[in-house]
Amino acid sequence: MPDETTAELIDAHLLTVQDFPSEGILFRDVTSVYANGRAFSSVVDAFASHDWGQVDAVLGIEARGFGIAAAMAYARGVGMVSVRKAGKLPGDLLSEDYALEYGTATLQVQPDVLPQGSRVVILDDLLATGGTLAAVVKLAERAGWIVAGIGVVIALDDLGGRAALPGHEVLELSTYPAS
Repeated sequence: MPDETTAELIDAHLLTVQDFPSEGILFRDVTSVYANGRAFSSVVDAFASHDWGQVDAVLGIEARGFGIAAAMAYARGVGMVSVRKAGKLPGDLLSEDYALEYGTATLQVQPDVLPQGSRVVILDDLLATGGTLAAVVKLAERAGWIVAGIGVVIALDDLGGRAALPGHEVLELSTYPAS
């Protein structure tokens, strides 16, 4: 049997749950992709080997972005920075609000953990409408960092997420319809 591609491994292990977290939502959960050694390794290798140019650190978004960001940072020999929900980080922080289906949420980062001008890659599990990733791009830019690119394990291709990230390379390892 030939080697499976990263997209095939994601597809084989991705958990899809109907009506979660609410009626009418088709939830794509990468937890089972991360739990499979071959699939997780393939995801990390795809991000780590991509030509992002110089990378000084990887930003991982709470919570499903942490694992892949840490693994890519390790593979590339660079640092990893956590982007967290409000109230989870100490010290001087930058905050950015973003829209949810019903209301808003806030993400925060510690801007002093990297020097200004650092080149960063932002990783997360999912690109849907792009609101979360757009907020992280704003945080990175406000911290004085240069966004070298954005990577997601899966993208829901009919929700317009790329449009929220103009001017930024987005590496999508696999794509699915939202419903």
